[in-house]
Amino acid sequence: MKILVWHVHGSWTTAFVEGHHEYLIPATPDRGADGLGRARTWNWPSAAREVTPAELRDEDVDIVVLQRLRDLDLVREWLGREPGRDLPAVFLEHNAPDGSVPDTRHPLADRGDIPIAHVTHFNRLFYDNGRAPTTVIEHGIVDPGERWTGELARAAVVVNEPVRRGRTTGGDLLHGLAAVAPVDVFGMGLSGLHERYGLDPSRVALHDDPPQAAMHAELARRRVYVHPVRWTSLGLSLLEAMHLGMPVVALATTEVVEAVPPEAGVLSTRPERLWTAVRTFLHDQDAARLAGKAARAAALERYGLARFLADWDDLLLEVTR
Repeated sequence: MKILVWHVHGSWTTAFVEGHHEYLIPATPDRGADGLGRARTWNWPSAAREVTPAELRDEDVDIVVLQRLRDLDLVREWLGREPGRDLPAVFLEHNAPDGSVPDTRHPLADRGDIPIAHVTHFNRLFYDNGRAPTTVIEHGIVDPGERWTGELARAAVVVNEPVRRGRTTGGDLLHGLAAVAPVDVFGMGLSGLHERYGLDPSRVALHDDPPQAAMHAELARRRVYVHPVRWTSLGLSLLEAMHLGMPVVALATTEVVEAVPPEAGVLSTRPERLWTAVRTFLHDQDAARLAGKAARAAALERYGLARFLADWDDLLLEVTR
């Protein structure tokens, strides 16, 4: 199939474009949100090719994967077609509901012609989806390989824009984490993190927007992966860390409680218990190794790439029929 899909979520798209289709990635001159184009920090196959809005008029698009309400307008403007009527469409919902949870009504809840594909069962459960058809296609990960060495007795955190997103991503919890372990924070938009939460630069090091391959290599050298996020769908960085073979210490919130089995680390809503677990893994490398192997086994079984692509093939075929 020829699939129109925007580069909205880099890690998710990295897995999606590994399928057996042609992927049209909008690219605008400013490389803004409506046309970011191909990824620059991930290695995408040639089947994912950039197209300008003008070029899209000449493309025989089979289906569009929508990810924002604005995408509906862009399809109308760029292709002159109505999603769900003139053009088969799926709305991919990346995010956990926001606002008045659990009464948040999905923006497409009143439409019955565009199915909503949620990335977690938690999301589908907590949204009011109205009369929209819904399904869940859980994440898939391009396996980076079992690379954990844990040679550095440090905790690794991956989070994007923690200053802007505040308590949602658990930036305020980093101070407590840094009290028990030196911390490396990887992600985008890290500037100002020390100042926002009074963090000691000698205890918390920032690695702003590294290429994915470089980040994976560095994560694997850290002893333990810590996921302090309070409210998100399910962090793909968490699943990537599990694939690397890292032990996990995480807040027991949203879909994390389904993704991380007990033998893979420690989940809790009590930060003090999490910090105790971090301290244990830092001082017991064998325990960290065993937990990491369990994490990798669980991630491969549930979040493997082949299952992810097969699920999407089934949905795309159903919708285009």
